[in-house]
Amino acid sequence: MTTKEVADYLRLKERKVYDLVATDDIPYTRVTGKYLFPKHLIDIWLARSSTFPNIAAAHATPPPPVIVGSHDPLLEWAVRNSGCELALMPGGSLDGVQRFARGEAVACGMHVLDMTDGGYNVGPASEAAVGLDVVLIEWAWREQGLIVSKGNPIRIKGIPDAAAAGARFVVREAQAGSRMLFQYLVSEAGLEITDLDVADIEARTETDVGLAIVEGRADTGLGIRAAAHQYGLDFVPLHRERYDLMIRRRDYFQPPLQRLLKYCDSADFKERADSLEGYDISGLGTIHFNAP
Repeated sequence: MTTKEVADYLRLKERKVYDLVATDDIPYTRVTGKYLFPKHLIDIWLARSSTFPNIAAAHATPPPPVIVGSHDPLLEWAVRNSGCELALMPGGSLDGVQRFARGEAVACGMHVLDMTDGGYNVGPASEAAVGLDVVLIEWAWREQGLIVSKGNPIRIKGIPDAAAAGARFVVREAQAGSRMLFQYLVSEAGLEITDLDVADIEARTETDVGLAIVEGRADTGLGIRAAAHQYGLDFVPLHRERYDLMIRRRDYFQPPLQRLLKYCDSADFKERADSLEGYDISGLGTIHFNAP
């Protein structure tokens, strides 16, 4: 920015900008006798002067081109095939919310059930949105249920009879949306986690649940239908959930996310969603929360 532009940006008089330059109190550079002010450095300078400098500075610069939060096979496929140049770092919905709030990612995938009203994701998004221009965009509705071996040899129909039959459960990590849903469904069945035979493994992704059953390390586990389909396993439906992407409005319009979302309109994407099974993408792009 020029001196006039930075003065307008900061709502100062140009004379005050020159005073700040004279005392080296503002980031600037000098090219062929003219002062120039890199906007991203001005943003950081402003952030560090704020009431909450650590939080503000973390969000003053563009975040890494990474999507954190919950793992989703369809999202993973779309990121890989869209050419959006984003990376995935799955680690559970709540872990993703924390990373996103610290400015460590451009988006967060999440499916966090509100046990009071049955809604999804708005509570954590509104908490992460304090001071940020956060928007919550629907990705897909997914079928959640028990993934079981082909042919369902234990004849599992739900959590109570699986527990009664002594089935070994594989569970997700503590901060995963699937883990929270599993604990809720166990409680609804009148049981405690301690009443179950939980395998000494922890699945980090949806596909890890399917792999544990394929390899015989567990008999069942809560996961999405798409994960069961990928491994040729059977599926016992228990719940329907909404998976959303949490994004800052400023980043929504940047090329990486625009390429990803544009790709979701393609025939290839829609065919993939159908082939994975258990997805309803009819509401993809619907805004469920928009921070003030």
